Amino acid sequence: METKNAWEKYSKEELKTLDELCKDYRSFLDAGKTERECVKEIVRRAEKQGYVNLCKIVEKGEKIKAGAKIYAVWMNKTVALFRIGKKDLETGINILGAHIDSPRMDVKQNPLYERDGFAYLDTHYYGGIKKYQWVALPLAIHGVVVKTNGEVVDITIGEDKNDPVFCVTDLLIHLAQEQMEKKANKVIEGENLDILFASRPVKGEEKDAVKKQALALLKKKYGISEEDFISAELEIVPAGHARECGLDKSMIMAYGQDDRVCAYTSMIALFEADQAERTTCCLLTDKEEIGSVGATGMQSHFFENTVAELMHAMGGYSELKLRRCLASSRMLSSDVSAGYDPLFASAFDKRNAAIFGEGMVFNKFTGSRGKSGSNDANAEYLGAIRKLLDEAEVSYQTAELGKVDIGGGGTIAYILSLYGMEVVDCGVAVLNMHAPWEITSKADIYETKKGYLAFLTGA
Repeated sequence: METKNAWEKYSKEELKTLDELCKDYRSFLDAGKTERECVKEIVRRAEKQGYVNLCKIVEKGEKIKAGAKIYAVWMNKTVALFRIGKKDLETGINILGAHIDSPRMDVKQNPLYERDGFAYLDTHYYGGIKKYQWVALPLAIHGVVVKTNGEVVDITIGEDKNDPVFCVTDLLIHLAQEQMEKKANKVIEGENLDILFASRPVKGEEKDAVKKQALALLKKKYGISEEDFISAELEIVPAGHARECGLDKSMIMAYGQDDRVCAYTSMIALFEADQAERTTCCLLTDKEEIGSVGATGMQSHFFENTVAELMHAMGGYSELKLRRCLASSRMLSSDVSAGYDPLFASAFDKRNAAIFGEGMVFNKFTGSRGKSGSNDANAEYLGAIRKLLDEAEVSYQTAELGKVDIGGGGTIAYILSLYGMEVVDCGVAVLNMHAPWEITSKADIYETKKGYLAFLTGA
């Protein structure tokens, strides 16, 4: 089967719409480099669209009716947006589900130390990364510090042009003979991914003078002490803004596009969708990169509990109705796929690879080696989705995550499928996946948004 490059079909008007969408997408990426920042930005946009916090509705004992726009947030890291449809919730929901966490480095709880005139922050990497990719590049610190009095201090250092940046140092090539003989996963050890934090000592101090200077600066600017690191969540991410990539500006290069590119297009599709017969939902979760665990991951009961609250506020809750709703729902697990890279062609089966510019990508299954751990979507469901996309003139393709015996990956799809609902993975192809800077095609972003919109209003 051959698919066509989507760029060839666009009119001048469509190209303008595409560029406007991708410009807004870059702004979204810059505003949300962590899951907390993402949730804050999504809620800001949702409230602008008329969405109301479910907690306020529950507190006031208000009733929810068809047409209502509702959002729910859990622990500031997971968010669900709902547009209530005309049909009873028991008939199911059309769900777009993505994740908003991305690979990075997290600052440890006892991180600050001094060694031979340098102050460092000790880190623990989060998610699957090639550790050597994170050295010798500008890094920023994003996150929160929570004091014992409950005060939450927001931290962002390294993004403003007047901010300092940080770095993980590497050994100069002149002395790296032994290092260069190591395997790639050993060139940089996880315990050596420490952030170069400061080098100026406090005058007159003999011990830990640089560390004391750093602590003094933290106290002066942010009002925090060394003990406050215990209740802090500080994430180390690449410093810098999302940029257009390529001489033709056909691509976007940015941190965190896995999976914020699908989170963004899912959110925009929901905002653009008119009220449908069935309730529509955009579900954006945390912790996917480490197995969707914890209270904010997809394995938690956040989504199930939220739907139960919606049912109660609509006056028709029962355990049986909730189970029927979840089993009758349909979902697109909005997650990225590995873009085919000609420079690494041996890792791909090209006939079953995601090609840049050829539209949104469907992965019937993920998992690894023999489909282990995957949700394998039903052919009937894929047939119904194909019909919707063809009618909406959406460019799409199918792919697998590399050759059969080379690797694989997972998404949140299998977790939602446990309810009995129809689920399939689909999203945007990405180059440099899990690297500090990832690359996507503007055409694929545009087609994916169109596909998500067709699903919400037609499935």
